[in-house]
Amino acid sequence: MTDTFTQPFPILLCQLAVIMASAAACGWIARRLGQPSVIGEMAAGIILGPSLLGHASPLLEGFLFPAGSLPNLNLLSQVGIILFMFSVGMEIDLGSLRKHAKVAVLVSNSGILLPFLLGMAAAFPLFAEYAPAGVKLPAFALFMGISMSITAFPVLARIIGERGLSATILGTTAMASAAVDDVTAWILLALVIAVARSQSLATAAGVALSAFAFTMVMLFLIRPFAARWLAATAHPERPGKGLASLVLIFVFLSALATEVIGIHALFGAFLAGAIMPALRPFRNFLRERLEYSASLFLMPVFFAATGLRTRLDAMGQGGDWLVFAGLLILAVAGKFGGVSLAARLTGNSWRNAMALGALMNTRGLMELIVLNVGLDLGILSPRIFTMMVLVALATTAMTGPALSMLKVGRPGSRMEPEEPALSAS
Repeated sequence: MTDTFTQPFPILLCQLAVIMASAAACGWIARRLGQPSVIGEMAAGIILGPSLLGHASPLLEGFLFPAGSLPNLNLLSQVGIILFMFSVGMEIDLGSLRKHAKVAVLVSNSGILLPFLLGMAAAFPLFAEYAPAGVKLPAFALFMGISMSITAFPVLARIIGERGLSATILGTTAMASAAVDDVTAWILLALVIAVARSQSLATAAGVALSAFAFTMVMLFLIRPFAARWLAATAHPERPGKGLASLVLIFVFLSALATEVIGIHALFGAFLAGAIMPALRPFRNFLRERLEYSASLFLMPVFFAATGLRTRLDAMGQGGDWLVFAGLLILAVAGKFGGVSLAARLTGNSWRNAMALGALMNTRGLMELIVLNVGLDLGILSPRIFTMMVLVALATTAMTGPALSMLKVGRPGSRMEPEEPALSAS
């Protein structure tokens, strides 16, 4: 009996049971507190890690998550990220982006540029103490900038839906802006990864050109071909298992292609989702099936893997908590402040502008993905990784209370009719 729990497969089954139970329980608690369930799921990962479970019961944490089992858990979480990023890509409605392009680009660029610059500025005084050995300042600074710039598109969509804002101008503007934000951020991330993985500027330029060529092929060759092919099928609105299998094969091959190019597999998965035919029943068919495999099963594994790498116990030295507080202030000032000012300058009321800033300040899962990439590449140290994980949790948790203070989207409340609509005019 005892020997059974020294074998990889029984350990993995035990880990999955504990992870899913913890994610479900913490997600339920988060909903009871008025937060999206993803906040609880993210917190569950930290609870299971060395910071809390490992501190309270090192023997239990060592039994559940022995060091030799972590590579298998990390690989499983990466599969979840690939499927999740494909689902995120499918949420990007290119037609809607064109419709709201003017305001979306203005707001999203404001929400990217200011936090990006603040993140890079923060990297300079932090580099000597918090960057891993051998990492160059440009890579560290660029990664800090990107991690500050991310908006959690899927979490934002859930918050907008739960608050009844989906059909409002505020909701559609926020979704379009977040979509532009994420597309821009992932392109920047791909470039930074190319620079970080390459030994010379010439190699980095080659990687960037290859990634650009791959993107053009996906957008202008594969996307129209897929749309025509789907329209020619007998039941394009009711695809079967065979078509779903072909889509998954395409997703994994696309992820493999960008991994081979030298950026990251998640970029290929995201792009595969973005070029899926715009037929809504088709996308809903795929999304509903991925919801169970990715969101309910594999994503809690990713949260647990992230929690196991988050070391709150390492943040007791050199004023680390003060550094975290400073990063949190910069993150909120950059994202919330930048978006709010941009929206206000386009003629919107302060209430609308601040509501949009609060929504765009949601970082959540998307920042965790970026941070894990940085840790895997050796660009971020465990200490700065932990601080930025806490920033992602805090900024995401702020969104609901901020909207409540502004009386936006609560049951029984409405935006004042005399307030001007969000626009770039």
